Amino acid sequence: MLLQEVIKRQAALIAEWQRVGFIHGVMNTDNMAISGETIDYGPCAFMDAYNPSTVFSSIDRQGRYAYGNQPYIAGWNLARFAETLLPLLHEDEEQAVQLAQDAIAQFSELYHHHWLKGMRAKLGLLDEEAEDEALIKDLLELMEKHSADYNNTFLALTFDRLEGTALFGTPEFADWHERWQARLDRQQEEKEVSRQLMRTSNPAVIPRNHRVEEALEQAENHGDLSVMQKLLAVLSDPFAHSPEQAEYAELPAQCNTSYQTFCGT
Repeated sequence: MLLQEVIKRQAALIAEWQRVGFIHGVMNTDNMAISGETIDYGPCAFMDAYNPSTVFSSIDRQGRYAYGNQPYIAGWNLARFAETLLPLLHEDEEQAVQLAQDAIAQFSELYHHHWLKGMRAKLGLLDEEAEDEALIKDLLELMEKHSADYNNTFLALTFDRLEGTALFGTPEFADWHERWQARLDRQQEEKEVSRQLMRTSNPAVIPRNHRVEEALEQAENHGDLSVMQKLLAVLSDPFAHSPEQAEYAELPAQCNTSYQTFCGT
């Protein structure tokens, strides 16, 4: 039925947001599309240092729509959507409520399935093992502890360029890396197959906040659209891993944790 299809699409969409560190910023119910597409993302931004509490939107003072809360908010929004459909689900109100609750209950499982599949791909895992989720979550905990950049950490793993990352040289990461390598070794496929999967799952470049601000500043204050055009060009194929994209993967000289985005921008 319609409700189930909408739930499926939202589960897949939110998992993709989480996979690349995207923060919508204003997940009000009217900003969610039943088609499963991302709309009305004026205050959106991509996370630099991994932290589930990351918020950019100036109006989200309580962190309701923080990166780590997005799956839960999506579930809440879907419940509100289901309420509007009750008269269409069944003529008996109790049965209609039960049908809606049963459908909504599937969201968490569907989201988890898509999230785990996407995160396995980011680590080059071609099959499934019971301990994969623990391996993924342990890495995320290390990234949060050491304020490691989300996208660049996965890029470093993809291309085996770990020196200079926030995790490199820490005993905890060395232990994790050994576990990951052992996990890859248990796969039947050659490691190059895993590397290729990682290259197509970890973007070479994301629209970094400082790069977006740079482009806006040049366009607004100097009438120079070339900076924006170049940024759009490198973002047009984020998985190309081309030499031109390398500089756009660089972090800002100083991380601005108070950076804010605004609706209508």
